[in-house]
Amino acid sequence: MARRHKPNTPPAKQRFSGTESNKPKTPPATKQRFSAAERSALYARREAANVLRSVLRGDGERRAVASIKSLVFSPSVRNKRATFALVCETLKHLTVIKDVLEIANVLNSKWKRQEPVVYIICYDILFGKDTPSIGDAEKFLMRHKDALLSGLATLLVRKKVESVDQLLGLSKLNGHLKPRYVRVNTLKMDVDSAVQELEKHYTVQRDETVPDLLVLPPGSDLHAHRLVANGRIFLQGKASSMVAAALQPEAGWEVLDACSAPGNKTIHLAALMQGQGKIIACELNEERVKRLEHTIKLSGASNIQVFHGDFLGLNPKDPSFVKVRAILLDPSCSGSGTITDRLDHLLPSHSADNMNYDSMRLHKLAVFQKKALAHALSFPQVERVVYSTCSIHQIENEDVVSSVLALASSLGFKLATPFPQWQRRGLPVFAGSEHLLRMDPVEDKEGFFIALFVKTNKLDNPKPSELPERESRRRRKERTMQLHPFLCPKMFRALSRTLHRRRRKPVLCINSED
Repeated sequence: MARRHKPNTPPAKQRFSGTESNKPKTPPATKQRFSAAERSALYARREAANVLRSVLRGDGERRAVASIKSLVFSPSVRNKRATFALVCETLKHLTVIKDVLEIANVLNSKWKRQEPVVYIICYDILFGKDTPSIGDAEKFLMRHKDALLSGLATLLVRKKVESVDQLLGLSKLNGHLKPRYVRVNTLKMDVDSAVQELEKHYTVQRDETVPDLLVLPPGSDLHAHRLVANGRIFLQGKASSMVAAALQPEAGWEVLDACSAPGNKTIHLAALMQGQGKIIACELNEERVKRLEHTIKLSGASNIQVFHGDFLGLNPKDPSFVKVRAILLDPSCSGSGTITDRLDHLLPSHSADNMNYDSMRLHKLAVFQKKALAHALSFPQVERVVYSTCSIHQIENEDVVSSVLALASSLGFKLATPFPQWQRRGLPVFAGSEHLLRMDPVEDKEGFFIALFVKTNKLDNPKPSELPERESRRRRKERTMQLHPFLCPKMFRALSRTLHRRRRKPVLCINSED
């Protein structure tokens, strides 16, 4: 078979003559290689942008999925140190960055839809030590670097300041160095073994209040420590560790953690119960449920059942909850006592012109907190209820407790004193506030609040079946009238109207027992 002749040059090339055909061939483009440092920096910027997106969305909706630290130190973030630094510094400079971008006017519609990554890169360009060199967003903004720097200079002139520090006006938080607290997960490791292991690199002391809590020097970074990675120890503050300890659940009990994510208090309950009994961990937010499940898996606890739902929607008489004997209620709060730890002071909503919003937010939080505490007290077999917040505000603390005292008394509860040796107690705004526990942001390095309700002796509150029938009916009527309006407002109003009419019209009845 005759072979078809193949010319040395492509047919298209043969049509032309002259210099074009004699041009040297362009070598094929080689794939650009980046250094390990460049790739690491690019990855850190993208991780920081993802965290910043979650933070800003939660702050805008006033419903944060987690604190900044929790988001950064989640398992999905690899370069935690670089990501944390980028997020914090970008938030500190966010107002300036937004003003510079507005003055420079360099963003098109594409990049306006990707604001978090733009903010991160702009921080690096304007204030960072490293100049970003790889990545599409980086290349776009670097082409406009002069316009961004010019925008910053213009902003300084407009504000009549000489430096960025003066422009930021950042309040220097009075920093009392806070120790690093570590709670030993006794489901996996005993306290003595943890002390022995940690003392190889740190000075370790045992906490005087919580038996399984260890105290390390301020600044001790254990996020990459193998004991943290395998769930043998958890980085948990002292106040947070005191909450489960105040509840004192017994091994074999059924316990309900009403607002459980991210789960540190939940797994502490499991450890205190020696892995026995049952813990129902209730959480409404889907993203926080994932974090809760990861924490439980890491701890090795096998007696925790996650319930994805609203605590206020639980029916206390449902067979699933009738055996619950203790409830830990740590509801959403302002976080004002841990503002430095949570870094919430960096968020846009915490600027100086948000005082009116803060007042409205506190009121809404308090309404929810009162409902939740009243609901917790209504579970029939519950003997102990702990209510805690990381807030310093009376409206979220003493006022919430005071609002349910009548209901608590009618259900057989009284305030008890958690950690009697603790010096700081509740504000003296009602009789019995000395039973409440407070932590001071300065003296104790964080603000916290704990209230403990304990059901009194059953002899003082006999069951209806143990009373004469007439007395039983009277007590049922009194308890109905003392129901807290937050639990069932419609029924409360209806019963009030009914009894008011009965007082106006005398009812004649013949009782066979008389």
